[in-house]
Amino acid sequence: MANFLAAAPPRPEGLFRETATPSPSRLHSFGAGDVIWMEPERVWLVSKGVVLLNLLHPDGEEVVVGLATPSTAFGLPFSSLNAYHAKALSRVELMLFSLVEVESSPNLTQGLVRGLARRLRQAEVLLAIASHRRIEERLRHLLLLLKAEIGQPHPLGSRYSVRLTHQQLATAIGTSRVTMTRLLGKLRAEHWLTYDRDRHIIITANSEPSPL
Repeated sequence: MANFLAAAPPRPEGLFRETATPSPSRLHSFGAGDVIWMEPERVWLVSKGVVLLNLLHPDGEEVVVGLATPSTAFGLPFSSLNAYHAKALSRVELMLFSLVEVESSPNLTQGLVRGLARRLRQAEVLLAIASHRRIEERLRHLLLLLKAEIGQPHPLGSRYSVRLTHQQLATAIGTSRVTMTRLLGKLRAEHWLTYDRDRHIIITANSEPSPL
């Protein structure tokens, strides 16, 4: 699983070759924790940062449906979920495009398709993770998926570029925050993971991936 997203996505700025010079109205910044507004006929392209995509139930419960990383697009035109929701996990810079702009630019369209293909593979892995009966196995595979998505080289292994809460991880695999805290403590005791001083997870070098 570690290499399923290994191909480097195109740089966002490279998608402007056939579009007009980016205007202030196209570029938007959001802080960590901000909810990102969405419109039916427009799509977002991530330039910097990480966006959490989820489904909000009427009772307030969240179901994680994916992560949008640089060069990945998201928005209402790409989803049939009525309660589709997006939140910045870090400070993010996003570009906003109308569907007309996407359809009129082959270069932009191709770039977005590559990003959507990446998200499709990510969604398939999340479904495979959910099929595991043991919560600990779900967690291990989720952490390895996140390593592939948002991991950065670190002397101890691979450090997540954003800080994730125990509740966010618990929501992603359908368990409670209390159970998540216990399991993370267990993996830390096994030296499978650790944290930096900012509480970013570090997946250690001896955390070898296992087949889904």
